[in-house]
Amino acid sequence: MSSSSQPDPEAMTRRFREVAERVLDSLLHDAPEWALDLGDTRGASRLSDHSAEADVRRVSVLTDALGSLDEIDPDLVPVGDQVDLEVLRTRVSADLWHTAELRPHTWDPLLYSPGGALHSLVEREVLPLPERLSALAARCAALPDYLATARSRLSEGPGMPRVHVETALAQTTGARAMLASDVPALAAGETSPPPELEPAREAALAAVEEHAAWLRDRLETATADPRLGERDFAAQLWYTLDSELSPEALLVRAESDLLATEEAIAEVAAEYLGGTRRREGVAEALAELAARGATDADTVRPACADALLHLNERVRALDVVTVHDDPVRIVPMPEARRGVSVAYCEPPGPLDPRAGDQPTLVAVAPPPGDWPAERRESFFREYNAGMLRNLMVHEALPGHALQLAHAARHEGGTRVGRALWSGTFVEGWAVYAEEVVARHGWSGDRREDLALRLVQLKMRLRMIINAILDVRLHTGDLTEAEAISLMTRRGHQEEGEAVGKWRRAQLTSAQLSTYYVGYAEVSDTARDLALARPSLTERERHDAMLAHGSPPPRHLRTLLGL
Repeated sequence: MSSSSQPDPEAMTRRFREVAERVLDSLLHDAPEWALDLGDTRGASRLSDHSAEADVRRVSVLTDALGSLDEIDPDLVPVGDQVDLEVLRTRVSADLWHTAELRPHTWDPLLYSPGGALHSLVEREVLPLPERLSALAARCAALPDYLATARSRLSEGPGMPRVHVETALAQTTGARAMLASDVPALAAGETSPPPELEPAREAALAAVEEHAAWLRDRLETATADPRLGERDFAAQLWYTLDSELSPEALLVRAESDLLATEEAIAEVAAEYLGGTRRREGVAEALAELAARGATDADTVRPACADALLHLNERVRALDVVTVHDDPVRIVPMPEARRGVSVAYCEPPGPLDPRAGDQPTLVAVAPPPGDWPAERRESFFREYNAGMLRNLMVHEALPGHALQLAHAARHEGGTRVGRALWSGTFVEGWAVYAEEVVARHGWSGDRREDLALRLVQLKMRLRMIINAILDVRLHTGDLTEAEAISLMTRRGHQEEGEAVGKWRRAQLTSAQLSTYYVGYAEVSDTARDLALARPSLTERERHDAMLAHGSPPPRHLRTLLGL
């Protein structure tokens, strides 16, 4: 055999990287809103095309992309490129399945959020102000047709679930506020805003009003079941987790861990109360903690800010992971993005060359304004000062904000590792971070440390129950009453939190399982890395785990040589 016929790893690596960049560019071009969130501004003036004709083109492009990726021999490329290949293949396969089979654009109105179309341009300095305003004008001008397409696709589909319509309708309030107030305020900062902005803004505002009226008219007929069913949920779980874990195995493992965690929190509650274990001890300890750290609408954000300041010093002092100096800011969650979760972390776009100059935002949502007084009080009992400390561990340090700061520093052979995050790893690390801080303690004061441990175990109960809800809702016949009972009795959640989580379980699928599965896989990786490399300090071990972007945990093990 001649030398020219021998496999050429360098040529295959070059070929893969060319294919990967081309496929990623195609994904970014197809979803300009997502691309802009990532910091890719090339499509800043466009909105996604969700027409039926675009879906046909999309299926063709995704099929061709899979064919190109299948031609790459993974044995001939470096391990980092092998992971990028598998991550990209999974993403393209997931997009193809969503487009051709699940078809959420025909039944989920949340996918057409007008606020989501404008959010990055309004809230982030993704471009110099004159260019941002021009892009806003273009997107505002495109919004009437965009929403008309949404109504057309949703009308031709199998029907919408009421919970999705209610949430989409609530989010239009935030979009109206954005168009009525935020866009003019942004334009006021420019001496010569583009002349097309104002008429485009007015047209967009009218389009949002029309869309809200259309959604309101369909509330009574929105009777579709939000449950995916066994087959579709299994596929959604696979694509979301990138794990071999089946829904059945996930449920068995979660229910077993729920029992073990109930035992653990009972022991901590007994020590916190200074007595022996008793049946009502957990509820009593949590009630005392809520009363001691009471919050209200005016104190939630300051409590989060205080916790963040403390964590910035505490995590550095513990030396459990390298803390970068990237700024983190606590902000109120925009109305246009409320209705699904209580908090989220939004880092600068990883593809934005100016990302290092922008802060990571931790957004916190107050309880909905239309909640009755009793439910609002329930919310503030749930999110007491002790709980907010743990929330900031999860969302900020050393959770999401810090992990994503490490990820932003990852330089792979392609942009795949920076653009495509594994929710399983991102959420898994954040839950694991809660455990790390609770194990070391909040301050060294025994009572404060016990309080944090108590809250962290309550959050562990919540995480496990999230996965149980996710599986039982979408594959079975779990009722709202059964779900609320599970959350309030065994999870010790307040009624307001439980109602919100029931809603979130219906609005999402598989995402609620990322916390539990991710935690299990990340903590297993940390344990195995400590065994494989006992010379590493805790900080060195955690830094190694965070040095590869945000890959699915099974691929992280490969990158770490486990």
